[in-house]
Amino acid sequence: MGDGAIDRRAAGLTSFRRYTWWTVPGTVVCVLGVFVGAWVLDGDVPLWARCPAAGALAVEMWASVVLLSRRLTLLPVPDAVPSEPPLGLLITAGVAGVVLAAFPLALRDYGLWPVAPAVVVAIVATYLPPRRRRALIVGAVALAPLPGGVVSLVEGDGELAYAALFPAGLVAFTAWVTLGPLWAWDTARRLDEARRLEAELAVREERLRFAADLHDIQGHHLQVIAMKSELAARLVEVDPARAAAELKEIRQLSVDALSDTRAVVRGYRRTSLDDEIGNATRVLAAAGIDARTNLDPAAVATGLTDPARHLLGLVMREATTNVLRHSRADHAEVDYRIADGSARLRVSNDGAEEHPAGLDGTGLRSLAERLEAAGGQLTWHRDGDRFVVAAALPVGPPGPARPTESSDSARPTESPEPTRSPESPEPTRSPKSRVSRRATRPPSSPVSPKPTDGAAR
Repeated sequence: MGDGAIDRRAAGLTSFRRYTWWTVPGTVVCVLGVFVGAWVLDGDVPLWARCPAAGALAVEMWASVVLLSRRLTLLPVPDAVPSEPPLGLLITAGVAGVVLAAFPLALRDYGLWPVAPAVVVAIVATYLPPRRRRALIVGAVALAPLPGGVVSLVEGDGELAYAALFPAGLVAFTAWVTLGPLWAWDTARRLDEARRLEAELAVREERLRFAADLHDIQGHHLQVIAMKSELAARLVEVDPARAAAELKEIRQLSVDALSDTRAVVRGYRRTSLDDEIGNATRVLAAAGIDARTNLDPAAVATGLTDPARHLLGLVMREATTNVLRHSRADHAEVDYRIADGSARLRVSNDGAEEHPAGLDGTGLRSLAERLEAAGGQLTWHRDGDRFVVAAALPVGPPGPARPTESSDSARPTESPEPTRSPESPEPTRSPKSRVSRRATRPPSSPVSPKPTDGAAR
């Protein structure tokens, strides 16, 4: 990420930034003012050295505050993208540092001359990426003993060790106390940036989830409305009463679609597998498709979690929509059972198109991603003229089995509402629809359930 100013108030780092400012630029100004300023005000220092040193000190303090304050507004500098420091200010600070080093060194003040150069080295290092920063500090520490050592040897004052070692230690110490707080500031900035990016990703994921739910709901309702509208148009002249009934169902479906959309927006709506299986047989029957269900008693009694039932319900709804939209099916079959520790839902139909256009959309593919994230899987394939959608989700040990609903629940409903609860009153049959639902044996039967066919017209 490139350099740039940040909204510090939004980032929540105002207090920490204020602390860092007083720790780094404030400390630098105090050090320069106390040590170099005291030397400038010392009456024993010749006036020819004090006057230019006073001007250089003012420039050095100003440049240091501006450079370090500007550094705090920049994002952390990575290795691959070095920052572009303000060269004019750095050159100004460097020249002032040379002046503040030359005069004390000329007077053999071995403890004062390296203060300003050490500050300049530390400031320049803050604008460099880590590798170049380390190289600069190591080079400065290695070269720091030379000026004082040379002057001490020339003068023969016997302070060679102090003149050579103290500047090197001062450069290292100044770099440490300057870069340490800035490193903490950069770390806090990275963490805050990561938090912001994580929040943005969470918002995007929630938008994708909302879009998928809205697609599932609206796609299902609109497909059924289109199918019933076409049926009503064909029945207007042949059977006006039946056409009027279909139009009433279309109106109810529109109301249901609006209600479900509002529920999704508010985050209240959850899809139930049990409801979707029952609604699927009714909707398919209204479309003239012979729909059969085969429910394993153990699967019905298994205590699936609400998220698992929600996901399988979405699969059931999407599969039903695909049967209506992308096939000319005469027969469809729904199979739900527990096998190998997984709840397995299988929806198949004949009359499948050779290249279903729906597979290029977001329906099955987005559901497959959601099931995979939940530890399950969703597959679909075409076998001849049959299209099969199979979903599996891991479950815990099944609970005691109980008898399934009677086959009467497979009758066509007056309003194929995707969210109708099992306790809702049974709607009237549609005269020309046909559905066949399989009934399962009671749980006390020792043999596996075998479906029995029955047709309702």
